[in-house]
Amino acid sequence: MKHRIVVLGAGYAGAYLAGTLARRLSPADTEITVVNAESDFAQRLRLHQPAAGHTIEAPQLSDVFAGTGIRLRLARVTALDPERHIVTVADGTGGGELGYDTLVYALGSHGDHGGVPGAAEHAFDVAARPSALRLHERLGSLGAGGSVVVVGDGLTGIETATEIAEAGPGLSVALVARGELGARLSAGARGHLRQACAGLDITVVEHTEAETVEAGRVLCSDGTVLASDATVWTAGFAVGPVAATCGLEVTERGRIVVDRSMRSVSHPDVYAVGDSAYAIGDNGRPLPMSCASAGYTGMQATAAIVGRLTGRKIPNTRLEYLGNHISLGRRDGILQLVDREGEAKPKHVGGRKAARIKSGILRMSLWTTSHPTFGLPRRKRRLVVTPDASAEKASRGRPASA
Repeated sequence: MKHRIVVLGAGYAGAYLAGTLARRLSPADTEITVVNAESDFAQRLRLHQPAAGHTIEAPQLSDVFAGTGIRLRLARVTALDPERHIVTVADGTGGGELGYDTLVYALGSHGDHGGVPGAAEHAFDVAARPSALRLHERLGSLGAGGSVVVVGDGLTGIETATEIAEAGPGLSVALVARGELGARLSAGARGHLRQACAGLDITVVEHTEAETVEAGRVLCSDGTVLASDATVWTAGFAVGPVAATCGLEVTERGRIVVDRSMRSVSHPDVYAVGDSAYAIGDNGRPLPMSCASAGYTGMQATAAIVGRLTGRKIPNTRLEYLGNHISLGRRDGILQLVDREGEAKPKHVGGRKAARIKSGILRMSLWTTSHPTFGLPRRKRRLVVTPDASAEKASRGRPASA
């Protein structure tokens, strides 16, 4: 009986992890299935670009996994039963159930409106490709003088506001910042950011929050009222409810608590990677939701799964956060490195050089995700049965052989 590995989600972490496992584990012993709601790979780091009217690549997952032996199931995950090792999915035909021996939870995150009145009904987001395309349609319907309000001054908010302002110079763009704009950047980088916003005629409203979103305006906590033909919500991200409702140990915000190897602390047959995982980095702090964290947690989970299934030592891969790469339209950007404590280092790189670095990172991320088996050892490892694995399988009434 083959060992069934099911990967939920085919984002930056899930797609690469699945391909790597397919390259390193023998198909005689393993069966790998990837479940994803969409048929293509969404470059989430660049979704503000199609929202502003730029075209980006969206590789078909069937092409990404071609020749790997991976089974692709286009469906939405609706439930998980970690005690019975069952995943429930829904698709155009009604859905069904998938059994697994090892599960990788990589469902990522989505935009979080934080319960702000009217945000869910009236605001757009760039957390997923369909929503980014809806925003593009809305922006395309606005004429000169149309107003856009971007709520949230994190990296996503800054990139979205600058991208829209550059692509639509006739639009009036405002950015709502909870505190000081670019507060986590160095002084020099903050100054560069302000100059970029001024050059793009972006109105920055600082030290306030959006309290209510209406069809044509945003009401802020300090009494500011901003006219808005299109409100973009980037003030937070959250994970879906599946993990929290199935009995896995999660944080208050629903992220799966994992050990150093990305293994669920409550259910050893479940691994979590990317935004879904609450992992402690090498500096003793929780890793932030980011593409970099997706890469590091994905590599660690891959090493752990291969090691445990083949009876090899599990290495500790890096779990760190080196800095922020911020695009400010197509020709400007900021590269801000951080120290071990996550604080901005004094120096930064700005301008076209930073934009080229960010573009290179995006191209590399897309290429490695689209070619998940490139450059990995061609030797496919056979599985072994360890004493603890045999005991676990026997306790579930399964055969002891993998």
